[in-house]
Amino acid sequence: MRTIDVNEAIDNNPFGGFQWLVVGLCALLLIVDGYDVFVAGTVLPTLIAEWALSKPQAGALQAWALFGMMFGALFFGPLADRIGRKKGIAISFVLFTVSTLLTGFASSPGEFKIFRFIAGLGCGGLMPNVVALMNEYAPKRLRSTMVALMFSGYSVGGMVAAGLGIGLIPQFGWKPMFFVAALPLVLLPVILWKLPESLGFLIRQGEQEKAKQIYAKIDPSARLGEVDRLVFSEIKGASASVAELFRHQRTLRTLMLWVAFFCCLLLVYLLSSWLPKVLQEAGYAEKASLLSLFSLNFGGLVGAIAGGRLGDRFGLPKVVVGFFVAAAVSIALIGLTPSAGLLFLMVFVAGATTIGTQILLYASVAQLYNLSVRSTGLGWASGVGRIGAIVGPTMGGALLAMEFPLQQNFLIFSIPAAIAALAMLVFAISNARRAGTVQLAAA
Repeated sequence: MRTIDVNEAIDNNPFGGFQWLVVGLCALLLIVDGYDVFVAGTVLPTLIAEWALSKPQAGALQAWALFGMMFGALFFGPLADRIGRKKGIAISFVLFTVSTLLTGFASSPGEFKIFRFIAGLGCGGLMPNVVALMNEYAPKRLRSTMVALMFSGYSVGGMVAAGLGIGLIPQFGWKPMFFVAALPLVLLPVILWKLPESLGFLIRQGEQEKAKQIYAKIDPSARLGEVDRLVFSEIKGASASVAELFRHQRTLRTLMLWVAFFCCLLLVYLLSSWLPKVLQEAGYAEKASLLSLFSLNFGGLVGAIAGGRLGDRFGLPKVVVGFFVAAAVSIALIGLTPSAGLLFLMVFVAGATTIGTQILLYASVAQLYNLSVRSTGLGWASGVGRIGAIVGPTMGGALLAMEFPLQQNFLIFSIPAAIAALAMLVFAISNARRAGTVQLAAA
């Protein structure tokens, strides 16, 4: 009888076609998720005009989906540690696609809020689970890159939302932007058929035969017999509880990641919600303001992939600190009302270092915690981040209602990036000290 450590085998084997399938399916899911998140920013100026909303009311309207995301992340992350990643992903996907479709039928702000809250539950639940699943199927040497590549789908979804907004909203209004959400439901059978369950979860549940079938696709040369046993080295010794996130000298690092998540998601949703409207008021044309949202997400796409590669080479914490510093500078410079070309460049950098950094933060969390609490860790970090996401649009509406000069607004907007840079610097130092301690103990 052979005993095969799946975690070790994935690290040592080449990254194959089956794992690329996991990357592709998870990226498709996040394209839909990203569209759902960023579609609200594209329709906000139209909703303000149609429903005669004040800026604080518009910010509160955006916040309902983000409330849903917070509760979805806190609920579906731990739930998936118990029922499996695949079920958690499928439930979340159906929840937010159907609710986004129904949002297109809303005839009042009250109905809009309800549908967006339910959609938010699904969006918040999907993200930590696809990150945890991808983190498990990627070898350690490529983990940051693969998670970032998969997560680039989130930015692609935002680019699709901005692109469709340019074509649809001026001619057909805001409702078709939500009706489009029905199309991805055709992906559900493919997800249920092709997306694999977590190997670690199957092994923990005693489902050896199902785990062997999946493992054979990763390593066809293994030729597993009935007496062979698969194990997952991270499974032993931990329970899926919040308290576990603060054990094993992880308290400071957990708290610093939560601070970074809070600030990062505050910036992502502040910019995605208000950037088109603010730029229109600053004198840029409607098309240019929507193109800025496209530029923001294109930056997120490039930042995620480049950051993942840099993270694998130099270490994620160092890269994240540098990205947050660049975010603070670029956001502050947007307020100088530059020419269109320079504006799009600054927005691109801001997207790369906020949306892109959000993806790197998820990878950082996935690497900090072991398998049995990974979804819990991702869910709670994402849930705390969603509080920042709620604060972002709400704070933006309140600040804009005060009618501060544009430059002053963007200087204020850059402060969370500076705080996040400091938090991740503390995280990086703590991580390095912990790694040094472990090496000394091993020696």
